[in-house]
Amino acid sequence: MLCFSSSVRLTSSLCRYIGVQRLPNSCPLLQQPRHSSTAVNKSTASYSYVIVGAGSAGCVLANRLSENASDSVLLLEAGPKDKQLGSTRLSWKIHMPAALTYNLCDDKYNWFYHTLPQAHMDGRVMYWPRGRVWGGSSSLNAMVYIRGHAEDYNRWQSEGAEGWGYDHCLPYFRKAQTHELGADRYRGDDGPLHVTRGKTSHPLHHTFIEAGQQAGYPFTDDMNGFQQEGVGWMDMTIHRGKRWSTASAYLRPALSRPNLRTEVRCMVTRILFDGTQARGVEYQQDGQTKKVFADKEVILSGGAINSPQLLLLSGVGNADELRKHDIPVIQHLPGVGCNLQDHLEIYVQHRCTQPITLYKAQKPFHMVKIGLEWLLRFTGYGATAHLESGGFIRSRPGVPHPDIQFHFLPSQVIDHGRVKSKIEAFQVHVGPMRSTSVGWLKLKSRDPFAHPIIQPNYLSTDTDMLEFRQCIKLTREIFAQKAFDPFRGPEVQPGPAVQSDAEIDAFVRQKADSAYHPSCTCKMGSASDSRAVVDPALRVFGLQGLRVVDASVMPSMLSGICNLVFCRRHKLWILGIFAQSTRYHHL
Repeated sequence: MLCFSSSVRLTSSLCRYIGVQRLPNSCPLLQQPRHSSTAVNKSTASYSYVIVGAGSAGCVLANRLSENASDSVLLLEAGPKDKQLGSTRLSWKIHMPAALTYNLCDDKYNWFYHTLPQAHMDGRVMYWPRGRVWGGSSSLNAMVYIRGHAEDYNRWQSEGAEGWGYDHCLPYFRKAQTHELGADRYRGDDGPLHVTRGKTSHPLHHTFIEAGQQAGYPFTDDMNGFQQEGVGWMDMTIHRGKRWSTASAYLRPALSRPNLRTEVRCMVTRILFDGTQARGVEYQQDGQTKKVFADKEVILSGGAINSPQLLLLSGVGNADELRKHDIPVIQHLPGVGCNLQDHLEIYVQHRCTQPITLYKAQKPFHMVKIGLEWLLRFTGYGATAHLESGGFIRSRPGVPHPDIQFHFLPSQVIDHGRVKSKIEAFQVHVGPMRSTSVGWLKLKSRDPFAHPIIQPNYLSTDTDMLEFRQCIKLTREIFAQKAFDPFRGPEVQPGPAVQSDAEIDAFVRQKADSAYHPSCTCKMGSASDSRAVVDPALRVFGLQGLRVVDASVMPSMLSGICNLVFCRRHKLWILGIFAQSTRYHHL
């Protein structure tokens, strides 16, 4: 995902130089009076910038802002570092690509959120893992790199995100990236974010791509390039056999700078205001309450759940809701926490008639063997998340651009990977990319350690149900193609008994799950939009010295799963789109 899901941006001149160059002094973000010392030490109580959250966006911000040696930067993270004793191998549960479900299924590096019971999904409570570690959800996801469709960004611009059209964004996508296939009009070759293709050459991935073409879909050689539509090979943020999170790509290269300081295991509890001017934050660390001040800006990069929650705890949001919790109102912004959007997906699974899936790899002996190869050489089945092929298609005639995404996996996933595969099987993760159901989140209490109330309103529209029916039917068409004849066993789910629209709808309500791509809760838009929280420069409306820079600012969902980095000239624009496809059973 993503994502990622995801998406991430910085200042124009800053973003324009997203490789290794220093920020120019003419950058508008740097043209403010300087008051703080840039000598970062334990007695420093004031910094130029205080960044809340060392996730997909926060790591990029820390790198880019600290490039200017005259500014000091403090990066606060609620979770731990992503390495133990500085070792990738000791932190293999994060850095081994195939081990991703270990951290998806416990709360060591994971906020472990849950939604309200979903009325249109048989009352099910949905599980939402989100990263709480250096790299955020880019340290938990399945590393699939998808930017979305060009028309998504053009739609953002039409929704009030002026300057976020695709033509504006593409140069910064390229600048952020080093693609192993080299540069072209859409790919970069000298950025910090390494992007690769799968190395397993598994026969079932080739079969899925061949079957997709037999079903009438084109082959696309780059889903992030000229043509998203079709089937083909997925890009992944994996480098030399290891997860390439934003902590690896951006944060670690900047840690030696004397003007960058990082703190971990610190929970930010509120933003400190002087009138409508953000002055700093209060946080708890090691049982102590601490304060730190920002001479220029406080930047929230906690993601689509934590950023709106912190705004609400600080008195920024719907005034009526704030008063219910006895929180003094700093700024009435009814859009905070609203406009919540996410991708749902479902698995269509078949038994495999040949013993070539990942079933054997999940047996203890083989897991040890795979793990040792990765620990020694960073190669083999441990060096991939195995979601190496997929596709984008249209659900029905009249849809302007692809609205269904496939991820093919030569294995079976059960309950987010928390239950081991039981049979030789393969599956497709499939779901609509532009669902029309919209939800919200609210405070449960004024306790900053209490998880907020999350209401995504899944499947609350007829359009969403129609699109999921199409997801099932079109996946079955692909699996019925001649290419799968040597491998296709009985359908495991939905199963042969599920055929009518009513039966498919019931199956979707029972089995669809989050693809882990929440976003849009601090919507970017124009001042005339009553639900907008930030302007196109990501400044919070009605306040000074405060921006939100993460996936929460997206006006609407992307048609894909993203974790990407791009920038835009003349503004602080770092949008961290976390997500990507993130569910798959370890090894």
